[in-house]
Amino acid sequence: MANNQVLLLQPIKGLGAEGDTVTVRAGYARNFLLPRKLALPITQANKKHVESLLKAREAREQKEFEDARTLGEKIASTNIAIAVKTGEGGKMFGAVTANDLIERLKEEGIELVKKQLGLPAPIKELGSHTAAVKLHGDVECELKFEVVSENPIEETTEETEEDED
Repeated sequence: MANNQVLLLQPIKGLGAEGDTVTVRAGYARNFLLPRKLALPITQANKKHVESLLKAREAREQKEFEDARTLGEKIASTNIAIAVKTGEGGKMFGAVTANDLIERLKEEGIELVKKQLGLPAPIKELGSHTAAVKLHGDVECELKFEVVSENPIEETTEETEEDED
């Protein structure tokens, strides 16, 4: 089984980031990476190209970190309320899920994907809640949100009958 060393020109999930020198199967390099200009074979001339790729990678990672930090500050300062239908005694119909939170954040101008939002289980109670948001490897924040009732909460009338013996 032949292996080739290649220089990655773009980040490839599960393989590496731009500027990395990786060893891959010859067929993968020949049939996928090289024709799509995702990698270059390792030669003396290409080794010089590594330095410029590493600088570009560092700049990209710094920009992603700054963007994530800015977004984290915006999320931490955002308080949202999600209105849900409730029945007698304030009992919720259904639950508030990660998708509901993402849709509500989209209305506020904050774009997230589901795997960034750490909501361990659907919310089934009214009140204040928090969810962890992982924006970057080094940037995490907390999203505070409130689950409120759309309609006024009606108190339950529980009548207790005593046995008259």
